[in-house]
Amino acid sequence: MRYAIVIEKGPTSFGAYVPDLPGCVAVAKSAAEAKKLIAQAVSLHLEGMREDDLPIPDPSTECEYVEV
Repeated sequence: MRYAIVIEKGPTSFGAYVPDLPGCVAVAKSAAEAKKLIAQAVSLHLEGMREDDLPIPDPSTECEYVEV
């Protein structure tokens, strides 16, 4: 499965989250590190959901950019 991620630059770090998996987050010093950590977080998040017999949501978030 492919889940959309969002990476945001903060004042001193980068945060990442997965809109389709509430609570699945990561924080890092760089965007590249945040991307790596959120990929690991998704795997762990899904593993935990499976262990708890929770339904795994299908990816549904779409990402687009607009030119302004």
